[in-house]
Amino acid sequence: MFFVLGDYRITGRRATEIAADIEHAVSSGILEPGTALPPLRDLAGELGVNPNTVAAAYRLLRDRGVIETAGRRGSRIRSRPSLTPRDAFRPAVPAGTRNLADGNPDTALLPDLEAAVRAAALEHRGDPVMYGGPSLDPRLRGLAESSFAADGIPAAPVGVASGSLDALERIFLARLRPGDAVAVEDPGWGSLLDLLPALGLKAVPVAVDDRGPVVADVARALDEGVRALVVTDRAHNPTGAAIGAERAAALRALLTERPGVLLVEDDHGHGIVDLPFHPLCAGPDGTPTTAAWAVLRSAAKSLGPDLRVAVFTGDPETMDRVRGRQRLGAGWVSHLLQRTVAGLWAVEDSAPAAASYRVRRDALLSALAERGVAAHGRSGLNIWIPVPDETAAFAGLLQRGWAVAPGARFRLASPPGVRLTVSPLTVDEMPGLAEDVAAVLRGSDGDVRGV
Repeated sequence: MFFVLGDYRITGRRATEIAADIEHAVSSGILEPGTALPPLRDLAGELGVNPNTVAAAYRLLRDRGVIETAGRRGSRIRSRPSLTPRDAFRPAVPAGTRNLADGNPDTALLPDLEAAVRAAALEHRGDPVMYGGPSLDPRLRGLAESSFAADGIPAAPVGVASGSLDALERIFLARLRPGDAVAVEDPGWGSLLDLLPALGLKAVPVAVDDRGPVVADVARALDEGVRALVVTDRAHNPTGAAIGAERAAALRALLTERPGVLLVEDDHGHGIVDLPFHPLCAGPDGTPTTAAWAVLRSAAKSLGPDLRVAVFTGDPETMDRVRGRQRLGAGWVSHLLQRTVAGLWAVEDSAPAAASYRVRRDALLSALAERGVAAHGRSGLNIWIPVPDETAAFAGLLQRGWAVAPGARFRLASPPGVRLTVSPLTVDEMPGLAEDVAAVLRGSDGDVRGV
């Protein structure tokens, strides 16, 4: 049986068949974002199946992040289905163009892996990790525990995952259910914004300024009943925001009133930032703010993106759930990687890299300000420039030899902007880049727009 939707015929008899057919049509571009799906009973009648079968199919599609439902207003293809991640729309960088769009660290500031990899391999030769062994390398555990304790994070179990996104997914699956609402920074990390609908979770945008999530917006999201809040403490992607002591205290006060909300703090900038870490999960006396919380730190930015290792800690119940589920799936993260990261982390001096990124950000921000262009970038690898038209800004800078990241990759409801990664740049290049940015934003009347 089939049902005609425009020029497309939906087919299937079982819920899984109907869902798979619609999912294929979305992934192949036949059904476009925003397309309304037929009412349950109409589709059930045409296919000759029980309405509960169609309801189950729609539920599967919603949980996979393909469609969204709005009660009596029906169901439609999401404006950005999880089948089409934001990075799928990344523009190509022409040869000879400076790539300021990829968000990568400066390779010159990454440590030499050869000695650490060799040491991990030699250790493996003498003490190979076999089935039944510990999932977390003891030295990495000790380093993680010391790092967390130094920043006022309560003593709690430690886990390891294959990068920040893997840790986030495991934490969400341990604590949330499809349909739950999650407060996220807007603009924010595009991969996180893709992950939530793929898990059937609803993203609730929270505005961000230079000091992190705006308190009033977080309060609104909490009042709306979000089940979780995800915060980037430092090196916020894409704006470079960093939470200070005053903002942290205000956010902790809000969370204390709602101890059932899951708090996840992503400190992916650990090792490349020279601003202090102000945890939201606990106050100055070490008392946890919420019953369910997690803090994670990745090796990607300070040691290299291909070292797919992130350590995380959290309340015992969350950690037990995450590690228990991990044992049933991947089992553990390679100890060769864990030992390599531990060897590098033990001798890492993060100050030079953090200082280098700060010098570059400050030089570019200063050059932009001199030309009347407002921008943001307190910490990390990136700066964010509000613009009136992302397409025009992207195209104009590309014509001048600069590839930047359009803000649409990072936004839900926030105003347009572009992200520039400073790691490929030298200080001497900043005035020329700033002049090109100002020229692109300058209107025919000579005034710089969008500042």
